Amino acid sequence: MKIKEMLDEVLKEIQPDAKFEMEMFSRLNEIIKKTNKGQKNIKAILGGSGAKGTWLKSFDADIFVLFEYGKFRNKSSDLSDILEKILKKKFSNIIRLHGSRDYFQIKQGNFTFEIVPILKIRKAEQAENITDVSPLHSRWVLRHKNLRNDMKLAKQFCQAQNVYGAESYIRGFSGYICEILTAYYGSFLNLMRSAAKWKGKVIIDAEKYYKGKDIFRLVNASKLMSPLIVIDPVQKDRNAAAALSNEKFESFRKAANEFIRHPSKDFFVKKDLMQAFLNRKIKDKKVIVAKVSPLSGKTDVIGTKLLKTYEFLKEQLGKRDFRLLETDWEWDRKNDAILYFLFPKKALPKNVEIEGPPLKIRQHAENFRKIHKKTFARGNKIFAVEKRKFLEPEQLLGAMAKSQFVRERIKSIKISAL
Repeated sequence: MKIKEMLDEVLKEIQPDAKFEMEMFSRLNEIIKKTNKGQKNIKAILGGSGAKGTWLKSFDADIFVLFEYGKFRNKSSDLSDILEKILKKKFSNIIRLHGSRDYFQIKQGNFTFEIVPILKIRKAEQAENITDVSPLHSRWVLRHKNLRNDMKLAKQFCQAQNVYGAESYIRGFSGYICEILTAYYGSFLNLMRSAAKWKGKVIIDAEKYYKGKDIFRLVNASKLMSPLIVIDPVQKDRNAAAALSNEKFESFRKAANEFIRHPSKDFFVKKDLMQAFLNRKIKDKKVIVAKVSPLSGKTDVIGTKLLKTYEFLKEQLGKRDFRLLETDWEWDRKNDAILYFLFPKKALPKNVEIEGPPLKIRQHAENFRKIHKKTFARGNKIFAVEKRKFLEPEQLLGAMAKSQFVRERIKSIKISAL
């Protein structure tokens, strides 16, 4: 099968069917119309991927409520309260959610709609909150509407590779970054071919704001720490990929490389991580799974605590000489998080050799001898031999699960060696 035919098949599978889309738009239009009725200084419009035409089967239905800039520019912190009063008069099932500016949710059967209050601005410099710029993002993406399908492929690819989402606990590729990258390279395939060759720090400047200039001298260094720098097309002093981690960047680059070498529809299907790790469980390897029950609270806060727990456990394994062959984690925001670890099956030696200070620094060497019972000299240094406390990784993980660091961030954790 030719690669274009394969991508056409993927597109058919990842887009919402016509009936579902029609019902969604019908409900969206009804909510928008009801919200706008009797209002003079605010206007509800379709937002997010719906407005851009880049939504997938698992999309968010966003509605932006624009507040006239001249009247509300000095009331940015009050917009949520003002909108809440308006919505409560018109809808009976409004849920208020916390964000950089509080927003609202309406549920109708299997449909969920999010309503976000924003200032109506003409240029990014007028924004009082990051969400105010969202319609400008939509407007820019719509300039490249001939690439909508390619943008959908890029989004689905990132979702399947577990690198999608700019939330602090994911630190991956946002939908907007996927859209910018696709527009910059001109197609999904060109994005894959280019990403497969990315090396070092990559700079994407779709609007050529810094063409021929030293971006590292003109933009605040704190905004350029990420491995991928994507200059926001509507906000030239912002790196849209500032939250991207090295881990997610490398996973994306590696997946793009593999896709170009061996194109397949499998790259667009979300991996079953449990099965993927079990498939790696062969005679000389072992899989350990940690089932983690999160605390209650805001999604972003909960997710960040889960991420910190995961990173802490990885760090502790490294400090105790356990060789981690592969690791990953997942959380669907509803159930327990699952952490996966792959190790060599062979246990660590019972004893560990600890390097001490140079013998010529006599006081330090003497102190080292006092701390350790069994010491010896090799070359110009002193060494000690101690019994290991943990020979198997699951022993260490079980002990770390009881540590204060972990207990403060999660409700419970269950370690299983498979």
